[in-house]
Amino acid sequence: MIVGLTGGIGSGKTTIAKMFHELGVSIYIADIEAKKLMHTSEAIKKELIAAFGKETYVNGELNRSYLSNIVFNQPKELQKINAIVHPRVGQHFKDWYEARSDEKYVIKEAAILFENDSYKQCDKIITVVAPIEERFRRILLRDTTTREAVQDRMNNQWSDEKKMALSDYIIHNVDLAQARAQVFKIHQEISLLC
Repeated sequence: MIVGLTGGIGSGKTTIAKMFHELGVSIYIADIEAKKLMHTSEAIKKELIAAFGKETYVNGELNRSYLSNIVFNQPKELQKINAIVHPRVGQHFKDWYEARSDEKYVIKEAAILFENDSYKQCDKIITVVAPIEERFRRILLRDTTTREAVQDRMNNQWSDEKKMALSDYIIHNVDLAQARAQVFKIHQEISLLC
């Protein structure tokens, strides 16, 4: 069984994923795997360079700031990157999942699970939510960024309400002990379904 785990930026998806991992669940973090593939896949490198120029990679390393400047507030350019990277991440996930076919369920954690339609591959969906000001606080503590840049990223993601309407489970991630209790309850429920 594939369980999708999503939530807006700063909701605490990674923290929740770690809690499931502590319960013995295998976790696939799509953003991390996408970054790895952008560094290691020759096919992705070739396509990104063809689409955005040789400055995309410097000394064989992905030039993240160069790409970020291109896609910032340019949805069509972001769509180009996604069209190159997401199909390969999808295939990578399928291979990863097949290697774990003996497990009751696995979690695919992805910030844009709904936005890129990969939720359709999931049997169940968990959405992590947190109050907007708490999300801003977390991101500004974690990243070197501005409130405006965070707001731009939030604007490119579906609203919590829209995600929650399509989810099987909602985790309110404000208090860690309460979040852990929600994770344990969901883990028990999903385990019974498998």
